[in-house]
Amino acid sequence: MSTAVRPVGGSYDPARTTGGGLAAELDRLEAQAALSFPEELRILRELGMGDGAAEPGTDAGATVLELGAGPGAVTRRLRAALPAGTALIAADIDGELLAHAAGPDVTLLVADGADLPLPDASVDFVLLRYVLQHVPDPAAVLAEARRVLKPGGRVACTEVDSALWGAAEPSYPELAGVHAKMAAAQRADGGDRSIGRRLPRLLRAAGFDEVVLRPFATTNDDHPTDAFAPQLGPQRLEPLVARGVLSLAELALAADRWNRFRSDPDAWVMLLGLTAAATAPAGRGPQETA
Repeated sequence: MSTAVRPVGGSYDPARTTGGGLAAELDRLEAQAALSFPEELRILRELGMGDGAAEPGTDAGATVLELGAGPGAVTRRLRAALPAGTALIAADIDGELLAHAAGPDVTLLVADGADLPLPDASVDFVLLRYVLQHVPDPAAVLAEARRVLKPGGRVACTEVDSALWGAAEPSYPELAGVHAKMAAAQRADGGDRSIGRRLPRLLRAAGFDEVVLRPFATTNDDHPTDAFAPQLGPQRLEPLVARGVLSLAELALAADRWNRFRSDPDAWVMLLGLTAAATAPAGRGPQETA
């Protein structure tokens, strides 16, 4: 974690996620949302959010909770996509970060995802986007999501999987060690970049029903190659050099290969994400016994 006084939120520290500190991370998150959220929203609507169907989280008067909202890059897009009259709560453990999410018709909630100050059965839809890979106990967060969901309410978890990140042509096998060190650094901080494959099992273990898994892809056929720089460029690796995880030579190698890639008119990249969704059943919560 950074030296600033922040709540402990697992492996994510916005001040050292990318080169340039917090300001650069806010820019990265905004660029990430601009790149992939249209596809994510398509999946969410198929799963019952904002498509006008009679499903939890879609109708005016419903309550949607974005858990781990950070600075609100997705919060703002959710607000624009949801029907008027839908209550939107943006929650994050880091109040300093969450303050950037302030906006009309958005309730900000500083809270730990495993201990929410919300009543039982008070929410219709919970979204966790790139959150579970960072928390030390994903099961506790999902149990809390189930507690606050109304019976029949839906949860959606969007994540990555380091073994299924996507594809690129040309590819650079010599960067495999760099990517492995990046994943290992997150594991050392209590995170898990391979959590995508475990989402359905985690949801079932938390007591959810009707579990589904939906992949989505973003390519440079639809976006300029440079739009992928905040996710694939060397700036993401700079903090790992400061920590001693990567060498300057490894950073230089990554920068060189990125520059080669972005200057190649035939280069192609596809980033793959995974969204798992499930339904909160009627009856007792997972922590209750007969």
